[in-house]
Amino acid sequence: MFYKGEIIQIIEVESYNMKKQSLLLIVTLTILFSACGDNVYNTGKYDGIDQKVDSLLSLMTLEEKIGQLTLYTSDMDQTGAFLRPEYIEDIKTGSVGALFNAYGAEFTRELQEMAVNETRLGIPLLFGYDVIHGHRTIFPVPLAEASSWDMDMIKLTAEIAAREAASEGLHWTFAPMVDISKDPRWGRVVEGSGEDAFLGSKIAAARVHGFQGDDLSDEYTLAATVKHFAAYGAAQAGRDYHSVDMSDRELREVHLPPFKAAIEAGAVSIMTAFNDLNGIPATASTYLFQDILRDEWNFEGFVVTDYTAIMELLYHGVAKDAHHASKLAMDAGIDMSMQDGFYQKTLVDLVEDGRVSESQIDRAVKYVLRVKFQLGLFDDPFRYSSVERQEVEIMKPENLAIARDMARKSIVLLKNDDQVLPIKENIKTIAVIGPMADNQRDLLGSWSAAGDWSQSVSLLDGLRNNNPDVTFIYAEGTGIDDESRSGFNEAVAAARQADMVILALGEAYWMSGEAASRSDINLPGAQEELAKEVYSAGKPTVAVLMNGRPLTINWLDDNIPAILETWFLGTTAGDAISDVLFGEYNPSGKLPMTFPRNVGQIPIHYNMRNTGRPFDADSKYTTKYLDVPNEPLYVFGHGLSYTEFDYSPISLSSKTMQVSDSLEVSITVRNIGEVAGEEVVQLYLRDKVASVSRPVRELKGFQKIHLNPGESTEVVFTITNEELSFYRIDMSYGSEPGEFSVFIGGNSRDTQTAEFELIE
Repeated sequence: MFYKGEIIQIIEVESYNMKKQSLLLIVTLTILFSACGDNVYNTGKYDGIDQKVDSLLSLMTLEEKIGQLTLYTSDMDQTGAFLRPEYIEDIKTGSVGALFNAYGAEFTRELQEMAVNETRLGIPLLFGYDVIHGHRTIFPVPLAEASSWDMDMIKLTAEIAAREAASEGLHWTFAPMVDISKDPRWGRVVEGSGEDAFLGSKIAAARVHGFQGDDLSDEYTLAATVKHFAAYGAAQAGRDYHSVDMSDRELREVHLPPFKAAIEAGAVSIMTAFNDLNGIPATASTYLFQDILRDEWNFEGFVVTDYTAIMELLYHGVAKDAHHASKLAMDAGIDMSMQDGFYQKTLVDLVEDGRVSESQIDRAVKYVLRVKFQLGLFDDPFRYSSVERQEVEIMKPENLAIARDMARKSIVLLKNDDQVLPIKENIKTIAVIGPMADNQRDLLGSWSAAGDWSQSVSLLDGLRNNNPDVTFIYAEGTGIDDESRSGFNEAVAAARQADMVILALGEAYWMSGEAASRSDINLPGAQEELAKEVYSAGKPTVAVLMNGRPLTINWLDDNIPAILETWFLGTTAGDAISDVLFGEYNPSGKLPMTFPRNVGQIPIHYNMRNTGRPFDADSKYTTKYLDVPNEPLYVFGHGLSYTEFDYSPISLSSKTMQVSDSLEVSITVRNIGEVAGEEVVQLYLRDKVASVSRPVRELKGFQKIHLNPGESTEVVFTITNEELSFYRIDMSYGSEPGEFSVFIGGNSRDTQTAEFELIE
């Protein structure tokens, strides 16, 4: 049996006497600690990892510690991945602990060999990447996946993304993004789960479980990064990187719950937000990262900045120079600096000057090293860099099949007047018109990782491949962001030759995502004018939308009988859309974000608070616009089906509920249509009288059910005190006795209602 002091002594002797000390040190470290036995080291949550971290930390110089807190990027050119010469030197001197944008089994192995074989201690590198909605197989963008309301499928797509990415040498993904946003002008809504904290929390947990699995040491998993902490989705004016100013109640009720859910699901890293919150940049916020993250939530992973965020403290106007910026970040509890190199450049000086203590450095290094141990990198630094695994895992047929299924589940049928859809058997010639029709590149959406758009299935190809008995006539009509009308005549002529028209409209992939805010969220370019011209041909028409945010599509809603919101569906988009259009799959998606009528309604969301002058159409002096209804174009939770579902009245197990008890709420849902279908049954609550004004409705439960024609099922929800709790007038968290309304239906507006009372 070796004890800690003896092990450190042995390692020190090995370390300083060896010419090729690094690899032997790692082997010695691992073997010796394995020999210690559970009664010596496996005393805490991390089963001996913390003791290994402490022992390794005791051997490190200050410069080596700071290296572990430094993250730099690889680059890509036409020949593939490469690394800047100065970063290669940093790796060899132990001055960098992690790299991102470096992937590929051979490339990551080459870099890892530098770190393990050429540095004094041989500490392995951590390789990260933006694996947001797939790696090589690209799944629907996160906002689209959120439209499925299917947690099992969301977890599965994250799991497949992790397997593909891990097979190419990656250990760590900068996902999930869990920012709640009520403003579709903000481009990064495409990367999140919409406007609701409850749904967003469920999705955050599902994606963390998918990426990380049950055991992070499994080489098919990735370490997850929950981002961006915090309130990034509330940027003023919907403009990326802009300021955020909000009450603590809004922060805690709306923006923090998905982060907490992701951390409770086991996320091992968290990323800072670019914005300031109430005047304090997130990267310098002790309130966010010390008071809430560490002290309240007991987070034990590491905190990484977003790209150059410590440097940006200078531009926020809270730091006078690089040393000041680094001190602010270190004092806030920021563990790893991404790309700006400020920690590498300043922390030695700050420690020597006494402005930052070495114990602060040690704390941050421990968090980083712990994750490297959890990933098994000290057992085998090359376990993720396997050419054989890479060849097997990438874009397997089963991956593509799941991508197609996820894409179908993500489609939302917004409108279907006169049952235009699914396309009937007597339709033999279809005009497919618009800039998204024969488009492969944009279908992958933003943050498409290592995806190859040339392998994606366009709508036109999907239609032709899956429906050989139908003739498809194609006309582009106009470009995505093009004001040209030169193709209008060809498009109208194609429509006149056809039995039916599919209008494929939307945004380019670069119009949503980071740094992609829009003040005008209408269809870009001349697409609406194209739709009007084609509509004049008088043929039954379906609009298929491909976009990364809710759009203002009033003319389409007023005139086009059927509208499909397909978002950006990824590699198998065309096949999935064809499946829905022709009834091979009955759409079941529901909107995770409200569609406004115009930008003047923004922010607009289903769970607004009531006012002292609620809307009254007959009274001017109530909350309303003069020029547009209060109601959005499409409400949160909206989504139609090719069948119809009937909801019975709500049944309550009791009309009263005590704080310590629970209440069962049930409803019978029947498929009264002619085809099988899925329905997302949604439960909302309202606290009618409370110490603070409460939202008119809050999502507190949902279940996705499948029913055959004529089939019915009883859906049961259990309400506990947790569903009734909120931040009260004194900011304590809990419930208050009183009357509650419960609503159940297929969206946030059209519901059955019942009442109950919470009593002490």
